[in-house]
Amino acid sequence: MKIGLVRRGYSSTGGAEAYLRRLAKGLMAMDHVPVLIASHEWPEGDWPGEYVVRADGGSPMRFAHDVERAAARCDVVFSLERIFHCDVYRAGDGVHGAWLERRAKFEAPWRRWARALNRKHRELLRLEACVLSPERTRLVIANSRMVRDEIVERYGFPAGRIEIVPNGYDAPPVPEGLRERRRDELGISPGAFVALFAGSGWERKGLRHAIEAVRGLPEVTLLVAGRGDARGLDAANVRFVGARADLQPDFAAADVFVLPTIYDPFSNACLEALAAGLPVITTRANGFAEILTEGAHGTTVAPGDVGALRAALRDWMDGARRSEARAACRELAARYSVAENTTRTLAAITRAAAREEPPPCR
Repeated sequence: MKIGLVRRGYSSTGGAEAYLRRLAKGLMAMDHVPVLIASHEWPEGDWPGEYVVRADGGSPMRFAHDVERAAARCDVVFSLERIFHCDVYRAGDGVHGAWLERRAKFEAPWRRWARALNRKHRELLRLEACVLSPERTRLVIANSRMVRDEIVERYGFPAGRIEIVPNGYDAPPVPEGLRERRRDELGISPGAFVALFAGSGWERKGLRHAIEAVRGLPEVTLLVAGRGDARGLDAANVRFVGARADLQPDFAAADVFVLPTIYDPFSNACLEALAAGLPVITTRANGFAEILTEGAHGTTVAPGDVGALRAALRDWMDGARRSEARAACRELAARYSVAENTTRTLAAITRAAAREEPPPCR
């Protein structure tokens, strides 16, 4: 079969791009033909398959219209993007309407009004309603129960046609002495307690709440890795290290990972931290939190609860507790491998391809 894999935009270090390349190789091993349907940002030569079809990525709606024409060449369409319809939709970005609602609780009313008038958000909401219609999509892949439940509640998509496939990650070996070298580069003493925050999109990921929490804990150093506007976010014990292609040295230098996100379907950075042996402090608005055992692998708090976040940091300052958690964290992360994720995704595509039409919504 010719199987179209749909992606708008491109990042050379993006997880979605690596995910599609792995799927393409898996499909070729099964004697299928992967066809990349992508906007013009995706560079020539960066695709393991033979066929690439370009679509106008100028806006979500223009891209969706172009995908309609390109998809006609394919037997099955697997999309990472909100489009008019497909065989399998991977809701890796979660539910846009749910994100807007959660975001509204933490911002001024005028920003909510401005967002309601924003064309991009209107287009995404319209396309989301299309692709999550049971009559338009055969199967949905969600990476957490949180996302599955939001889809069922908002769009009436049958829960039996939503498969939960958590993200996957394979931890690389840790070079000897990496922790000491990275701390030396940063000028951090060997015995200091270091919390790491990593990611872009600082508003959504709750960096402001992390900084408010450590302002009351002068004995904590917060490392912030990622790209964003740091104005108004500075504090004496906060270090901004910028966007980094390789976070392994920062994971090695840290004692805990903190991501007080307002909304995250399933944070890859949290899974990477877990694989590095770090307890994870995050919120219940992060689908990743579903795999944690409270107190054994980390701590979950309500979004925006700075007091609870500060208390969790204090709890994990206990070195003996962190040492006990390290092996448990790595063991849990090992269950969520790239191979497991790819195998389950390929199986879902195969099942969807076997259906003549989407079954009626019940």
